[in-house]
Amino acid sequence: MTTPTTDATRYYIGLMSGTSLDGIDAALVALEPTSAPRLIATHAEPITDSLQQTLLTLCHAHQVSFADLAFAEDAFCRQQAQAVKKLLAQQGISATQINAIGSHGQTIEHAPSGHAGGPAYTLQLDNPSLLAELTGCTVVADFRRRDLAAGGQAAPLAPAFHQVIFKQENTQQLVLNLGGIANLTWLPKDTTHPIIGFDTGPANVLLDAWHAKHQGGRYDNGGAWAASGQVDQPLLERLLREPFFHQPPPRSTGRELFHLPWLESHLNGDEQPCDVQATLAELTAISIAQGSAQLPLADQPVTLIPCGGGAHNPYVMKRIADHLPHATLASPSHFGWPEDWIEAGAFAWLAHQRLHQLPGNVASVTGAKGPRVLGGVYAP
Repeated sequence: MTTPTTDATRYYIGLMSGTSLDGIDAALVALEPTSAPRLIATHAEPITDSLQQTLLTLCHAHQVSFADLAFAEDAFCRQQAQAVKKLLAQQGISATQINAIGSHGQTIEHAPSGHAGGPAYTLQLDNPSLLAELTGCTVVADFRRRDLAAGGQAAPLAPAFHQVIFKQENTQQLVLNLGGIANLTWLPKDTTHPIIGFDTGPANVLLDAWHAKHQGGRYDNGGAWAASGQVDQPLLERLLREPFFHQPPPRSTGRELFHLPWLESHLNGDEQPCDVQATLAELTAISIAQGSAQLPLADQPVTLIPCGGGAHNPYVMKRIADHLPHATLASPSHFGWPEDWIEAGAFAWLAHQRLHQLPGNVASVTGAKGPRVLGGVYAP
């Protein structure tokens, strides 16, 4: 896509690889002083099967060697660099025209409440020094730990960006991101209310894992397999007893809680696989509805803006719509941001915030002590 530019236009690239582990999204974003961020171009770099398996192993390993971490980090960084180079070549732009790359990295483990009484931590596999070397661009990375140091959950970080690109006056909006994990951002009609955002539970992470085990492939295309099954109500009730679903915000989660062994620990063993898939879709929809019930929404009408890969799953979207009858769906494309590119766009914007010494978090979302400038800067 092409859009007009001015002398004040600054280009940033956002890189995002989420809990779905399906690819590296690269978004080229234009930022100007008097207008909202504009998406200029995109590139999706698939994560190779071997690297995906390595990352999955790291996410669920009880013991990891430094050599394993170094190998995975190097391979991941080189695929990030490929994504950047292909995006620049596609647009005929040189690295010198990019103000900065905002790199989220690949989350390996997220424990904002600590583990077994230990300190809070969040680990994103990343090598911004190598990325700067390979691309010739300034890189901003390590966004989450500054919020964590201020007592926050370090997630979600996209709500500040959601406010910038979606907020409309006198409109109550709910932004729903359906990645590996689902999260909500409430943009209240009454601006005296703070923005609220939090993870609601699993979205694609369990659906993809169960599908891969029984059907092969990385995901249930269109939710067709889930649609062929029936919701197993006793299983659904067992899954919904998970304490995370009943925690008040701020809250965040990831693969360290919601993974295949977690699901299998709730199975009796005689379930039909397609029924389990249907039940997982229902779990996603109900946990989102339960999360929205924790917001000051009551039964007020709300505009629901679905984002992420799960927004392309009509079966899951139908289940969500049935559980949120007061919501009216609005495509993020109406705001100039297609479903798949908002998270990557957020990290381009966060890189801009860091270079201009501006806060990137929303304390009412993460629970941090206040606004903080996020990320470290790595020169080429």
